[in-house]
Amino acid sequence: MMQIQLLSFPNCTQAPPSISASPHGFTSFSTRHQLPKLVGNLHFPSPFNSSKRVSRFQLRSRKCGGLARVRCGIVEDDGFYMRRCVELAKTAIGFTSPNPMVGCVIVKDGKIVGQGFHPKAGQPHAEVFALRDAGDSAENATAYVSLEPCNHYGRTPPCTEALIKAKVKRVVIGMVDPNPIVASKGVDRLRDAGIDVTVGVEEELCKGLNEAYIHQMLTGKPFVALRYSLSVNGHLLDQLGEGVTEAGGYYSKLLQEYDAIILSGSLSEKLSSPMSQEPVANQPLQIVIASDPDQLPSLAKEVSKTIVFADKERATEADLAQKGIEAVVLDRINLTPILEHCKRQGLCSVLLDMRGSFGDLEGLVREAIEQKVLQKIVVEVLPYWDEPNGRESLVALNGLVKRLEVKNLVPVISNRSVVVEGYLQHK
Repeated sequence: MMQIQLLSFPNCTQAPPSISASPHGFTSFSTRHQLPKLVGNLHFPSPFNSSKRVSRFQLRSRKCGGLARVRCGIVEDDGFYMRRCVELAKTAIGFTSPNPMVGCVIVKDGKIVGQGFHPKAGQPHAEVFALRDAGDSAENATAYVSLEPCNHYGRTPPCTEALIKAKVKRVVIGMVDPNPIVASKGVDRLRDAGIDVTVGVEEELCKGLNEAYIHQMLTGKPFVALRYSLSVNGHLLDQLGEGVTEAGGYYSKLLQEYDAIILSGSLSEKLSSPMSQEPVANQPLQIVIASDPDQLPSLAKEVSKTIVFADKERATEADLAQKGIEAVVLDRINLTPILEHCKRQGLCSVLLDMRGSFGDLEGLVREAIEQKVLQKIVVEVLPYWDEPNGRESLVALNGLVKRLEVKNLVPVISNRSVVVEGYLQHK
């Protein structure tokens, strides 16, 4: 009888040197700097050692979980390769919306022979890049993809047909695509073609990769997150921690992950306009809530992607059109038309950033909670003991009678600050 020996391999727990951890759960590749180049020449340098052969008498034991099976003397660790797909997908953070981020690797005889990710909406999907990278080696190989391959003609042909044409033997899928025009149709097409399909490997990890895309597909609304800063004794602070706005800091990374950011118009009076400092970062649309009309031009001129929301009185006083500022004039500033505008623009995620004048934004926060559209919170705790001394705070929110549970709290360190992320459990 064949004996199976449990072994531990060093590379199971050590990250490759070309990967760096993000303060809020994301990981980025050094290839991020090469994104435009990758799109142009369709070349994806492997950030991992692509050879992994194991004797038929050995089964690899992984502390981090995942499925493994012995086939023809080669161990196929589905969890390992799916996590690799997720890391590849993250190379395009901030560039794919409204499309999801997707990664794909092609494995044959225990070796990665092709890999790719979806770089930008309108560009070929991850499977196409990976199959091109693999070439003829894709035949009888296993394709791992973090999201179900599409089975319809859009701006690109169906990825299912590309996989079938390449004669892959097996496809491992992280999660089913919630998009109604896909939703298991890709899985069915592959199985009908005689391909062995496995679904749901590292599913939660794959869902976390595209939380905004999934939310938009399931609800038809943008994914809304709230960010604010606190002192260690619990008071709101109108500041960010040391180093968090620089490349690699949590705030810099946060900005490139969201399609839009809602700001107080007073921010320009004392603070510079927020911009991500990540290499080749795609900056979010800045949605400015008008308060003092005289402050608006100085904020808007710093970044071209800016739109001002103002009520009729302030819009008339500021004469925004004459100053070349794009504006939406409302009878009353409220959250619903702002989110509707984002939806029409194809924006999947919105960050409500509590900086500047809290009074400009607290009404929007209240609406987000009462209407159950606020999904996520990001709280930065700075290493300061601070007394309010009569300054602004979110007094209006004290009137909320709801007590909301926050789930999946994750604390991380970013320079001298502690950043806590969690998801609101609406009842």
